Amino acid sequence: MEWYEVGLGLLALLVLLIGLGLPIPFALAAASLPFLWQIQSFNTSLVSAQLKLWGVWINYILLAVPLFVFLGELISRSNIGANLYDFMHRGVRVRGSAAYGSIGACAGFGAVCGSSMVGSLTIGGVALPEMLRLGYGRRLASGVLAAGGTLSVLLPPSLILLFYGIVTDQSIGKLFMAGVIPGLILASLFVLVVVVWAWLRPEDVPDRDRGPRMRLVQMAVSLGPVIVIGAVITFAIYGGVATPTEAAAVAALATVALAVGVGGLRWAGFVEALMSTMRTMGYLGLLLSAGVLFGFVLNYYRVPQQFTTLFLSFELAPYMVLALVILFYIALGMFLEPVSMTFITLPVIVPLIAAAGFDLIWFGIIYTITMEIAVLTPPVGLNLYVIQGISRGKVSVGDVIVGSLPFIGALVVLVGLMIAFPQAALWLPQQVK
Repeated sequence: MEWYEVGLGLLALLVLLIGLGLPIPFALAAASLPFLWQIQSFNTSLVSAQLKLWGVWINYILLAVPLFVFLGELISRSNIGANLYDFMHRGVRVRGSAAYGSIGACAGFGAVCGSSMVGSLTIGGVALPEMLRLGYGRRLASGVLAAGGTLSVLLPPSLILLFYGIVTDQSIGKLFMAGVIPGLILASLFVLVVVVWAWLRPEDVPDRDRGPRMRLVQMAVSLGPVIVIGAVITFAIYGGVATPTEAAAVAALATVALAVGVGGLRWAGFVEALMSTMRTMGYLGLLLSAGVLFGFVLNYYRVPQQFTTLFLSFELAPYMVLALVILFYIALGMFLEPVSMTFITLPVIVPLIAAAGFDLIWFGIIYTITMEIAVLTPPVGLNLYVIQGISRGKVSVGDVIVGSLPFIGALVVLVGLMIAFPQAALWLPQQVK
């Protein structure tokens, strides 16, 4: 079969199966099998599928994924996230402190978690009722929390960057370092959005909190766990002491101790965190395995390589190629969630980006920002529904969507800044040898 017949056939079959409601991991595997049978017998293809599945589950680097997921689940079921928001809100006594505190808490949570949805759920579950009680506008309160969760995707450790590194065979440590400065810039842009919002619609932002100040002990309890967990991950990976997998294991162990000792985690919460991690990894494991099988078929028929050659034959300027790829991901993000997009599209897109002459570490940051836009765009914007769900009917999906629009604008600005100043992402990885 010709490569384009395989590419179009895989795409058509995948769209059909997803449209019929088949879960994406099974759709990926089912779309791959007919083309695998063209090159292998039925019995051999079953063995190949089993080997791909086994290869994913015994991959040492991939062990970091369940550990980071478990770490995030522990924090979400303890008081660590709530205490962090409380400090950012009551400890910073300025007008709009709850909105700024939500951004700061999401950034701090992102530095120890890595999941956008978990970030929005954990901080939003505490912050949204409080912001509505204080008199913040529904659109501002819901928008800032839906967007704040995206900081968890860019600031290390990031599950999307981890998956990107696995699929593209790039250094996980360099990708994590590359996300630091863009993540801080994004947090600053979000703060700027709130400042402008407060200026244009002052009725949406109440005066500063005049409640009792936090005591030093409360501040230590609020900030201490996040600082300790973040420091463990940071120094272990960037100091060359441990691999990302080993750092995740040590950080998860430290989180258990801190969640129990400081965060008020009980045995029931610990069991729930374990069960939730296993459910998440059951899905992710199948998705990873199916993605590997899908990629194997693509590479056997040289679909990515031939597609790159065809695309480059049009002699488009490199930045035109980049613009088309970004628009493609923004459009696709309206219908697919980020993890699925990572395993379905990157095997084809990354060779094209490399052939256009772009640094793949830098593109990892561009890709991650587009994934942040994806979780804020309907109809499949996960963070939109998370915030609407935890509002218990007080905020509509329409309010969350409208409230998120200025923050989506900030993400688009960040993409522009990364393109104009690529060293903002590359400088830090280049400093650490």
